[in-house]
Amino acid sequence: ARAGASAEEVVALLDTQSFFDLMQLPYPTNRDGVLERLAKERLIERKPDGWNINNLAAILLAKRLDAFSPELARKAARVVIYEGANKLTTRYDEPQPQGYAVGFEKLVDFVHSSAPRNHFVEQALRDEVKMFPRQAIRELVANALVHQDFEATGQSVMVEMYADRLEVSNPGLPPIQVERFIDEFRSRNERLAELMRRMRVCEEKGSGIDKVIHLAEVYQLPAPDFRTSETRTTAVLFAHRDFADMSKTDRIRACYQHCCLKYVSNERMSNQSLRERFRLPESKTATASQVISATRTAELIKPDESDTTSTRYARYLPFWA
Repeated sequence: ARAGASAEEVVALLDTQSFFDLMQLPYPTNRDGVLERLAKERLIERKPDGWNINNLAAILLAKRLDAFSPELARKAARVVIYEGANKLTTRYDEPQPQGYAVGFEKLVDFVHSSAPRNHFVEQALRDEVKMFPRQAIRELVANALVHQDFEATGQSVMVEMYADRLEVSNPGLPPIQVERFIDEFRSRNERLAELMRRMRVCEEKGSGIDKVIHLAEVYQLPAPDFRTSETRTTAVLFAHRDFADMSKTDRIRACYQHCCLKYVSNERMSNQSLRERFRLPESKTATASQVISATRTAELIKPDESDTTSTRYARYLPFWA
């Protein structure tokens, strides 16, 4: 990112204070101690003519990405907030100029505070609740930053908020099927992921997607959607929708994700657990059965053969289990 930088320039360009805070390390008493630690982490390298700051250091710790190069400036995450459910009217559109690690909490806070309110959960909690859970935004943004394809020039992570949904997308296609996001993990940028984990920006292992799905259930939101286009991967969080207003696709997706969530928690999905997911009363057992049946037809779930044969008490597994 920068060759032959002086010690002053390294400290001026990188937010070293935040680096030590995030790593939970005491800040060294002198500048040499700061540079030594960054060198030890292979973020900078001593050369005869000064210090070389590598791209990883800039991407994570830059006070401003545009202080390095136009290429790095284009890797800044961009937040766009629209007035309605489409792109016609834009309320806000700005790149977030700080490095990913040092600007992360601020970025998540900004997106969360800009979200509409969730009156459905508020009634239960008697407290102001935002439509999209902060933790879910956090996981999706961290995921997009870590899994993006840095070779895709001129493209960046985008966080787009509409009146009825939040879309978080990154350049590049995932190395695994979107249906397997909940249980499989393969990182495209190992070194970036490792440092972001150590700075507690993202999950230890696994992608945190199970957390996102769990939060959607707790906040009574439709199941998140994971999509790929020709060049990008997108995660969509939807605003609250009653069961009656959900499409068949929404219901099948929620049933499949609920089944996965149960499986990775060492439990099994049943008609009852699915009714609880959709907040349906016991009188709606047949409705839940229809959703299970449609999800089986879509070949996303299968009966747990090791269990009871009665349909009423049947347990289900994801297709890959």
